[in-house]
Amino acid sequence: MPRIGDMAPEFTAQTTQGTINFPADFKGKWVILFSHPADFTPVCTSEFMTFGSMQQEFDALNCQLIGLSIDGLPSHIAWLRTIKDRINWKGMKDVDVQFPLIDDITMNVAKNYGMIQPGESETKAVRAVFFIDPKGVIRTIIYYPLALGRNFDEIKRVLIGLQTIDNYGVALPADWRPGDEVIVPAPSTMKAVDKRVTDKDMHCYDWFFCTKKISKEEVESKLGK
Repeated sequence: MPRIGDMAPEFTAQTTQGTINFPADFKGKWVILFSHPADFTPVCTSEFMTFGSMQQEFDALNCQLIGLSIDGLPSHIAWLRTIKDRINWKGMKDVDVQFPLIDDITMNVAKNYGMIQPGESETKAVRAVFFIDPKGVIRTIIYYPLALGRNFDEIKRVLIGLQTIDNYGVALPADWRPGDEVIVPAPSTMKAVDKRVTDKDMHCYDWFFCTKKISKEEVESKLGK
């Protein structure tokens, strides 16, 4: 079962957008690889409509979306066509899902990524979300049960947060959003501690907890780069 910090397991798969070799085909891009329990189910339909409607936002962040379920290509294609032609939900309609949806009827990919969790289901993938960086390293993993739809604001926030961490070498506090203060890494020497006391760009709550301001505009200027 892959863990944060591991290289993303490699696989070749058929998808609704053709054959992919993962993660090699997406080197240099962030990837959100996510699983859903089944085609033609209501929670999954709401999620795919949301992902499809937000695809340009993820594209702007240099992020490739890739979906997966234990269904074959004919089912995937028919379901996505139904979403586009028939479903109007929360003002979303004519949603044309353009990102790849993996055919994993053998369960090989789902098992390699720990998406099959028998306590929840032995025949359906849970709602897993893997954030994979441009070097192919798994950076964040989120699991949801079958009955609970994902929070897409949080998925996008995590992606922006990971890019900001890499861009500035900082940590991010609870509920961070672009424009909020970021956390400066803890100092390693007493000299560094003393410098913090006089650094006007930092606000220190104690020697181990200091923050500084990075404007929303500055954060956003580097996203997707």
